Parts: sequence; C-alpha cells; structure tokens
Amino acid sequence: MGKASTSSTTKDALVLFDSLRSAYSATPTTLKIIDLYVGFAVFTALIQVVYMALVGSFPFNSFLSGVLSCTGTAVLAVCLRIQVNKENKDFKILFSATWCCTW
Repeated sequence: MGKASTSSTTKDALVLFDSLRSAYSATPTTLKIIDLYVGFAVFTALIQVVYMALVGSFPFNSFLSGVLSCTGTAVLAVCLRIQVNKENKDFKILFSATWCCTW
C-alpha cells in the first residue's frame, strides 16, 4: 500500500509541475524579469539569515536593515508585478489613454 501511494503522489507532483511550467511559459518576459528580481531579493535575504546563524548576530541592527531592505524590495517588486500584468483587471486604467483625464 505504501508503494502505490508513493507512486501516485509522485505522478500527481509531476502533473502539477508540468501544468505550472506550461502556464508559466505563457507569461510575458517583463513579468519573468520581475520574478527573477524577486527571487534574487529573497535569496539575498536568506543568505543573510544563514550568515547570521553561522557567524553570529553581533551587529544586530545591520542584520535587521539588510534583511528588511531585501524583504521590502521584494514586496515592492511584487506590487510592480501586479500592476504591470496586463491580465489584471483592477489596474486596466493604467494602460488606457484617458488615464490623466479621469481624476
């Protein structure tokens, strides 16, 4: 019974991975670049946390400023990704020609 459930779990994971990959391949290049930047910011924050765990946290304020700046940058980049995405219906006004005259 354990072998069959492991096999179906692996198949389900592969199907999920393939569906995510095919859906992400249709994503525009600008959004992929923003995704890469968000990944870099998160990776940098993780490197700083690992460094603090290994070496110590003597200048704790420096650690906080580094991690929080990476986190804030990632959050702002995600907000930019939401606004740049043309499929997002909430921000359609950003791409219209009459945006400056609506307020």
